[in-house]
Amino acid sequence: MNEAQYVIGVDYGTDSVRSVIVDTANGNEISSSVFFYPRWQKGLYCNPAQNQFRQHPLDYIEGLTHTIKDCISKAGGSPIAQLVKGISVDTTGSSPVAVDERGVPLALHQDFESNPNAMFVLWKDHTAVGEALEINNHATKFSINYLKYVGGTYSSEWFWAKLLHVLRVDKEVRKATSSWVEHCDWIPFLLTGGTDVTAMKRSRCAAGHKALWAEEFDGLPPETFFSKLDPLLKGYREKLFKDTYTSDVVAGNLSTEWAEQLGLSTDVVIGVGAFDAHMGAVGGQIEPYYLSKVMGTSTCDILVAPNKDMDGKLIKGICGQVNGSVIPNMAGLEAGQSAFGDTYAWFKNLISWPLNHLLTESSLIDNSTAIALKEEIEGKIIATLSKQAAELPDDDNAELALDWLNGRRTPDANQELKGAIKGLSLGTDAPRVFRALAEATCFGAKNIVDRFKDEGVPVKGIIGIGGVAKKSPYIMQMMADVLEMPIRIHRFEHTCALGAAMFAAVAASIYPTIEIAMDKMGTGFEKEYKPNAKKRKLYREHYEQYLGLGRYIEKYNKRDVKPYQS
Repeated sequence: MNEAQYVIGVDYGTDSVRSVIVDTANGNEISSSVFFYPRWQKGLYCNPAQNQFRQHPLDYIEGLTHTIKDCISKAGGSPIAQLVKGISVDTTGSSPVAVDERGVPLALHQDFESNPNAMFVLWKDHTAVGEALEINNHATKFSINYLKYVGGTYSSEWFWAKLLHVLRVDKEVRKATSSWVEHCDWIPFLLTGGTDVTAMKRSRCAAGHKALWAEEFDGLPPETFFSKLDPLLKGYREKLFKDTYTSDVVAGNLSTEWAEQLGLSTDVVIGVGAFDAHMGAVGGQIEPYYLSKVMGTSTCDILVAPNKDMDGKLIKGICGQVNGSVIPNMAGLEAGQSAFGDTYAWFKNLISWPLNHLLTESSLIDNSTAIALKEEIEGKIIATLSKQAAELPDDDNAELALDWLNGRRTPDANQELKGAIKGLSLGTDAPRVFRALAEATCFGAKNIVDRFKDEGVPVKGIIGIGGVAKKSPYIMQMMADVLEMPIRIHRFEHTCALGAAMFAAVAASIYPTIEIAMDKMGTGFEKEYKPNAKKRKLYREHYEQYLGLGRYIEKYNKRDVKPYQS
């Protein structure tokens, strides 16, 4: 009887990291563990009013250690640990950080331990809106369009805009920076004991979708593209990378230090990292021309197509098309919405203001009861709003919203845009506003699907993964109705971590290709939402109104780009 072979998938999300031990024979979860970032939970190093969202590397290190050790303990300890053959990691992105020559994030140095500019600049950080606008204007001055593989528009959520912003605003960080690395590249480097940042294997996924790397350019755009944008970028092209690697490639073996810390063997193989949605698409058993939607705080939409179909075809307004960013030797196309679950969370927090600020001051109940009551009510808000919104009549639908509360990722990135709600009256109540916000997020999803179709890329169906997909039947049914196509919900709870585990199985040579790993380790789908034909006319009309409101808001939201003044 063959000995079991296990792998570990690690998925770094916005609020937490989760690890899973998976049986490579069938994809069964052996154990899992989730760790919420303690500094992030306290709101440290963030300033939402300025769109600043930073995460400390210690949150990532502590989460990595805790979840893997907890998984091993839950699974049975040392006997299980001996069967672990590989580890692969996915993260949010673009979430880069400034590092020294050894590849150590500056925030891990005492002089920078409380400096947000020395920490990971989370994907949702939009402090670099001005820099993104400058990059877009600057790119028009070259005979080669260096933005053509990222949809033609560079975003403040991405690598170079964030790098330039940090270099401009923090002289001390600028002086100490040797390179700039993505979260998904740093964790494998950390686990393998890397000590030379120039030897770090960079993810094809991250480099192609966010850092302007392209095969046509033989790496990054030329030095003049960056140095003429701002002299502060002079030399950074050489400090970064030329080669990139798909996630079936080995980054190295687990270092002695980390093997001892985790209770694993140095024979454990570490795979090259990637972004969460890209590995999540693999975990969700993506097929060519099916759109995989990772629906959490934001959405990240992934589509794969044969390279021959994409030859000579450039898709306008998406977050990049990269050979091998999802499945090696296939084109990976990315799109998404900057706020999805965050939209519902914003409204929940808005209407929870009395619970957060007044309940504990009540003279009628003690403090512990007030806190317990607050938690109970908050836990029911979204479910109750969904139930009451679903009961509203279709012919009473005055309220209309835009889902741009954190800007617009696609189509056509514009992180300056803001959300909006119109049609409010004295009859508007919380369920009606929630319905309008839910519709807006679904219309945003339709706008992405329509862009793919308009650019000649068919979308045959939708694969839903992530927290919202599994926990909100109301929104999933609405989305099926709006998109007018079925949505299959993947069975595995931690689908991105499962995708990482599949790549770990390939890196560890348990399976020769990721397609075979997907076939052997895929766990299938638990539910399918089918569109309600009776809703078609209603949502088509509302969608046109949504597009009209968007055009109006965008028209009066223009910003003049002014040269940066130090």
